[in-house]
Order: sequence, then C-alpha cells, then structure tokens
Amino acid sequence: MADSPSTQSGQWASIVADYSADQAVFRISSNKAMMWLFLLSDIFVFGCFLTGYMAVRMTTTTPWPIPSEVFALTIGGQSIPLILIAIMTFILITSSGTMAMAVNAGYQRKRRLTALLMVITALFGLSFVGMQAFEWTKLIEEGVRPWGNESGAAQFGASFFMITGFHGLHVSIGVLYLLIVAAKVWRGNYERSGNYEIVEIAGLYWHFVDLVWVFIFAFFYLW
Repeated sequence: MADSPSTQSGQWASIVADYSADQAVFRISSNKAMMWLFLLSDIFVFGCFLTGYMAVRMTTTTPWPIPSEVFALTIGGQSIPLILIAIMTFILITSSGTMAMAVNAGYQRKRRLTALLMVITALFGLSFVGMQAFEWTKLIEEGVRPWGNESGAAQFGASFFMITGFHGLHVSIGVLYLLIVAAKVWRGNYERSGNYEIVEIAGLYWHFVDLVWVFIFAFFYLW
C-alpha cells in the first residue's frame, strides 16, 4: 500500500532536517581544508617532476655533471663546493622557524609581533630567490641551458631549470602571500573577530615549500 502524500511529505521533511543539522566530521575550516587539498595536488606535481628526474638520471649514458664541482663557488681563491646551496638551505629552514613563531603569536593575538615575524619570513624567502637567481646566472655563464649543457648530459639543464624554477615560483608567490597577510594583520583586519587562522594557513603553504626544497636539495645537490 502506497504512503499517503502527508506521510511522504513528513519523510522528506525528516531527511531535510537531518541534512540541515549535519555536523562536520573533522574540526577543520573550509579554508584550511582547501589549502590542504592544494598542497596535496602540488605534492603529486613535484613527485612527478622528481620521479622524471630520477628516471633521466639513471638512464642517460652521457656523464652527469658532478654537483660538488658544478655548484661550487670561488671565494678568496678557493673553490668551496655547495656553499651557496648550504646558505640557501639554512635560510629556508630558519624561515620555517620564524613562520612557526608567527603562527604561535597570531593565536596569542599579538598582532604586531605576528606581522613582524611574517615580514621577516618573507624577507628570508626573498633572499632565497635572489640567491637562486645568482645561481642560475652562474650556471648560464658556464654553458648550462634548459636545452643543453656544455659540461655533460643535456638533460641536466632541462631538469634543473624546470624543477628549481617551479619551486622558485612557489617561493615568490609565498613571499607575496605572506606580505599581503602581514599587512592585513598589521592593520588589524582580524583583530575584531580574533580569528588568526589565515596566518596558520599561510604557514602551511610556507612549510610545504620548505619541505619540497629538502627533497630538491637531496636529489640535485647530494646525489
């Protein structure tokens, strides 16, 4: 026997009430969830790049450039291997520390300290990009190009400029992102609501960029 129209209406009303009263399974905001989804997609992109680099590196028959020689700097008449890369890595690791301090200060509602620490983090990122530009200039002067390499395998230039360039783009975007958020924090845009979650979201992005550099450092400069 079919249900009466009134019974069916009551069932639909019950279903609508159930969905409208639904609660989130995890205590996480939509903004933070979207940042995690973006970072997850970026993990796949960088993973594909680094996997392709490994495949090229292991299958090429042309001698691969020696990192300690290619990435050495001459200081005081002495060739020091990987000195610039070590400084760049130290800068990014330090910037992760200042970013973590900014997130902590934000949740304590220390507005000016939060903005200051974010600006310091952005300056670290800017110095990293500047050093990377210097490194690129040095390699180009030595004959390394995206389409060739005078001192070894041509794939070295292509993979190096593509992967480090993609990472450098992320750092540059991160610098702009941090400065914009820092300016809003300084102006007190989040003071009334007391919600500084945007600082944590920016921190997630920045820590991801730093983590990716660890893998790039290991693959390109230590292998």
